[in-house]
Amino acid sequence: MNKAYVFRIYPNKDQKILLAKTFGCVRFIWNKMLSDKNDCYETTGKSLKTTPARYKKEYPFLCEVDSLALANEQLSLEKAYKNFWNGKGKVGFPRFKSRHNDRSSYTTNYVNGNIEIADSKIKLPKLKWVTIKQHREIPEDYKLKSCTVSQDPDGKYYISVLFAYEETITPQKVEKITGLDFSMKELYVDDKGRIPEYPRFYRKAQEKLAREQRKLSKCEKGSNNRAKQRKIVAKLHKKVSNQRKDFLHKQSRQITNAYDAVVVENLNMKEMSKALRFGKSVHDNGWGMFILFLRYKLKEEGKQLVKVDKWFPSSRTCCLCGKKKEELALSERVYLCECGNIMDRDQNAAINIRQEGIRILGIA
Repeated sequence: MNKAYVFRIYPNKDQKILLAKTFGCVRFIWNKMLSDKNDCYETTGKSLKTTPARYKKEYPFLCEVDSLALANEQLSLEKAYKNFWNGKGKVGFPRFKSRHNDRSSYTTNYVNGNIEIADSKIKLPKLKWVTIKQHREIPEDYKLKSCTVSQDPDGKYYISVLFAYEETITPQKVEKITGLDFSMKELYVDDKGRIPEYPRFYRKAQEKLAREQRKLSKCEKGSNNRAKQRKIVAKLHKKVSNQRKDFLHKQSRQITNAYDAVVVENLNMKEMSKALRFGKSVHDNGWGMFILFLRYKLKEEGKQLVKVDKWFPSSRTCCLCGKKKEELALSERVYLCECGNIMDRDQNAAINIRQEGIRILGIA
């Protein structure tokens, strides 16, 4: 299995210059190879096979950075082409990268001890030893595979270190099961009616974000003031993102520790945000990220995440008698049934999701 650890790094002045060069060379080689491939296909109708080494004589500055970073960019471009041709229209054609809109990052591989972590520092090709904030220990039997260095829009540098390890996961006997129904307001409601009381971090910071973004829009393009204000806005967005991730990690850990199986609906959040015009609320909840955290935490414990089909009528079905309503308005927050069942709409749906999950698992 593979596991990645993300640490913050603190490069010195010279290392920052080399990192900026590497980010630029990686972006340059992507755009150059993509342009040459497009030209070759338009001219001959054939796919061009090329490597970064072909461009080093013409562009000597490519020799100043890590060659493995350029090689990995070539592999990423080939993968993007492969995904486009095999995706049957679902994956877009590879596009050119911009220094303003795309993430600044590069990946290098572990070869013959060129990467090493020791004494709160990490050794990287070309960069040598870089100070790192190692907030957790790495087991000795983990084998280092690769590293991805990145810079966020707020100017901070991070490194994601990928390790391979062997672990035998023992499947847990399913005894405790819970069903979770997505809630626009509280993230989810479980089959017991409990809610996590989601703080809605983006909504709280929205007024301050709007104020700082108005200041940014009034700054002259290319000025130092605009660069400073852009970092202020980026830091606010990063803070909201970190708050959301922290909350979702804690919630997913609590659920993983308490249950052997978790049942959720397989929702398309992107389409939901468009159809119901709840874009900000849907994205602020981070339901997709929450399910991602829940999946890998359950998998590591030998537990299961069960997804119910999105067309399953969990909200329109009575959890007591099983009778389905033909229509149920979104404004109806209390479920009323002829059998006498009066229950919160989301809790009723969560119970139905749990029962469907039990049926899928085939357990009593």
